[in-house]
Amino acid sequence: MAFLEQIHQMVWGPWTMVAFLGVGLFFSLKSRLFQLRGFSYWWKATVGSLGKKGGNEEQGKGGKKGISQFQSVCTALAATVGTGNIAGVATALTAGGPGALFWMWVSALIGMITAYAETTLGIRYRYRDEDGRYMCGPYVYMERGLGMKGMGIMYGVLCLLASMGMGSMVQSNSAVGTMAYSWHIPELAGGLVLTALIWLVISGGISRIGTVAEKLMPAASGIYIVFSLVVILSCAERLPQVFGAILSGAFTPSAAAGGAAGYGISRSLRYGMARGVFSNEAGLGTLAVLHGEAKDTTPQQQGMWAMFEVFFDTVILCTLTALVILCMTGSAPERVPYEGAALASWCFEGRLGAAGEFLVSASMVVFAFATLIAWFYLGKQAAAYTAGALGFDRQKKQKFVNKIYPLFYVAAVFTGSIGRLEVVWILSDIWNGLMAFPNLTALLFLSGQVMMPEWRGRRGR
Repeated sequence: MAFLEQIHQMVWGPWTMVAFLGVGLFFSLKSRLFQLRGFSYWWKATVGSLGKKGGNEEQGKGGKKGISQFQSVCTALAATVGTGNIAGVATALTAGGPGALFWMWVSALIGMITAYAETTLGIRYRYRDEDGRYMCGPYVYMERGLGMKGMGIMYGVLCLLASMGMGSMVQSNSAVGTMAYSWHIPELAGGLVLTALIWLVISGGISRIGTVAEKLMPAASGIYIVFSLVVILSCAERLPQVFGAILSGAFTPSAAAGGAAGYGISRSLRYGMARGVFSNEAGLGTLAVLHGEAKDTTPQQQGMWAMFEVFFDTVILCTLTALVILCMTGSAPERVPYEGAALASWCFEGRLGAAGEFLVSASMVVFAFATLIAWFYLGKQAAAYTAGALGFDRQKKQKFVNKIYPLFYVAAVFTGSIGRLEVVWILSDIWNGLMAFPNLTALLFLSGQVMMPEWRGRRGR
């Protein structure tokens, strides 16, 4: 265990944050801050196009295999919006102080353009396999863009491992643990029900996954947003103090965060940046995979949707959780004898009563379930690419992708729901971190092929 912890510290050392932020800053300068200066452009091209005749919700209904743009967006949100938006934010505020929220915003704004870059490259290099399905993701642009098939295989293996760890075992453990703690459902019963529901969804393929995500994510996110706003608005008189604490905590040392001058700043920056990166996954390459099945689209269109996903995940959902906690704790969450999901639950319960605790618990279970179905698709795509790249014939590839991998995945879901996962947590973090390095490297080398949309804030290409 000590050996794994040392590897974890190496993989997620300061250089990892520097790599994430460095690549994001590079693309920010290259695009002339498109994520900020072109906000109205990409907002109208994504969320603003929903509901219009011929808009994104109508696309993708032809006979070709694939899903609509909106379904791909909801599937991507299902993978990124998870328990980290609640428990992770609470942990960041407790450890890094209110200033951590400011650095979450910074990481999101930088990560938005990284998400754009990896998604546009994914769509640009995607292709249909022998079964007519799109193959898309970092492993594709590593092989076809860089000509480095070995790097693509390495990424595919890491993504496959991450799907079995962080994507399945960790999420099912969080969901069943929440049900056992809040609703007194035995872990075995909760695990069996969760596993059966996951199998029911994933057995229908990407079409069913996209359909469930399309229904589940808007509803679950909408409910969480409404109740969060109810709590925040009921504490409206505290908001000036809260925002003052966020700004002062981001740039000035705080006694709660540490003693030596500058320690408070570095702590809030470290926890805020880390939580932002872990929450929205920009830079890991997963968004490039999840957008691969979208039909009737362009690289730039899906890239802007990826930007919206990062914005929604961190700037909206994480901010709402943070404001609820800071309003209810007087901007001093470290003084409350709770942490993680328990702290968030305590804050919601303080204003909404038992309904508040139920809201947090239900949200964590729903978000974890959504993450489970999305990560199955991520792992299945990685399995398909890896099997093909390693020279499996069509029959062996189909058996591995359509039979063996799904069985292993649901087994991991059930095992995670009833077991202790300290080692799995560490291994999953290591695999996630290792996914970032080849992806960020590929983004830099292929940066010349990342084209921005034509918008009036940008001159030429």
